Amino acid sequence: MIPASEFKWILPEIILTGWALVLLLIGGFSKGALSSRISGILCLVGSFSALFCTLNLWGVNIDIFNKLYTIDDYGTFLKVVFLIVLTLVTIISFRYTEREGIASGEYYSLLMFGVLGMMVMVSSHHFITIFIGLEVMSLSIYILCGLLRNNVKSVEASLKYFLLGAFATAFLLYGIALIYGSTGILDLVELKRYLLTKQPFAVTMFLAGIGLLIVGFGFKIASVPFHMWTPDVYQGAPTSITAYMATGVKAAAFGALVRVFYTALLPFICGWSTILWVIAVLTMCIGNITALVQRDVKRLLAYSSIAHAGYILVAFITGDREFTSSILFYLLVYTFMNIGAFTVVIMLGRNGEENTDIDSYAGLGVRRPFIALCMSIFLLSLAGIPPLAGFAGKFYVISAAVKSQYYWLAVIAVLNSVVAAYYYLRIITNMYFKEPIRELGVIDDAPQYGFVMLVCVWALFHMGIFPRMFILLAQQATRIFL
Repeated sequence: MIPASEFKWILPEIILTGWALVLLLIGGFSKGALSSRISGILCLVGSFSALFCTLNLWGVNIDIFNKLYTIDDYGTFLKVVFLIVLTLVTIISFRYTEREGIASGEYYSLLMFGVLGMMVMVSSHHFITIFIGLEVMSLSIYILCGLLRNNVKSVEASLKYFLLGAFATAFLLYGIALIYGSTGILDLVELKRYLLTKQPFAVTMFLAGIGLLIVGFGFKIASVPFHMWTPDVYQGAPTSITAYMATGVKAAAFGALVRVFYTALLPFICGWSTILWVIAVLTMCIGNITALVQRDVKRLLAYSSIAHAGYILVAFITGDREFTSSILFYLLVYTFMNIGAFTVVIMLGRNGEENTDIDSYAGLGVRRPFIALCMSIFLLSLAGIPPLAGFAGKFYVISAAVKSQYYWLAVIAVLNSVVAAYYYLRIITNMYFKEPIRELGVIDDAPQYGFVMLVCVWALFHMGIFPRMFILLAQQATRIFL
């Protein structure tokens, strides 16, 4: 019997589920712009309610539901990141969904179900619960990617993400099955104890299981060579969903990856760190080099997202649990950088014409100085220019590699940051130093877009100039691994 008192610890998940079901009913029985706006407002109410309850869980460390679910500061920190993503994406979706003709209660319901899956993924040290969270999140994203039903690229993105995602999920599940077959354990904490005593590292089945786990998680974090879906899906999906995927999905995948490898598989770090060292280098290099030749801003940001996954892996492969906080800090910073940039992409688009080619940004500094200034801040932060938070994020990640004596990896990361600065500065150059090639018409400058951009700009400056508080919170969140 499960005590009823344990349900109070999953109140944020219960709130998200309840509101998502309400929005689903609203979408089923009522259509139109008014219904969509009400759904959006209710989604915000649910997000803030869940965020309030999540913040109240800070400092709690408890296993519930027969150890199938865990409440700790690590999961709580990432849940806050997911709810920030949900809130910001919901705000920019008010106007965007109406403009693109995809306004419905189901849209906001799927956003909430996706975040529910993310929260379940990072709040467990049991393989089965992690897999359930992954599936809840993935199924929501599959549908959200294809909501622009009259857009061939959107339908293609949804189908491609579904097919490749299904294969990646199969690899992950098969990896879990092989690890269970060789050890008989699914709980991560018990698995770590088993590995410290039995050490089945010579068992082929166990090694194959770890390899398949790397493949499954590699797809979700968009690391090379499992990245091929990223540019097409990011380009074809609705831009608000692209922002949602680039931030929330990546954070959830890294959250689960860190928990699995730093809890259960840390005794075998000598094996998997070498593989991930190579993957990190390839991810940074291929992501940045390919981004240099992109003319579409959404594809450019997609390859940028791949490169940033490589930067995060730099800190991850050190295996030093004291530096895990740099990963959480980077994920938080990355959330504001990317959502801000994609908000500008949304503003320059119109129904049926996204205007995502780089020439569309020519002369933006003269036509819309505020939008150009905000976009410049987001791009400079992505490039890692001080005093913005992107610099602090890269500094802590590369410092982790240096302190762990991964000097060559740190050098490669720095060189890649220099390469990345070129394609970010190319967009800024277009905005301020090139004449517009064609007239874009009326730019969609709804106030909610301005609000989200101001929030992101404030966050990037605040975390860049005063990062100490956020680093301390991240360090407290990662004490569970010490």
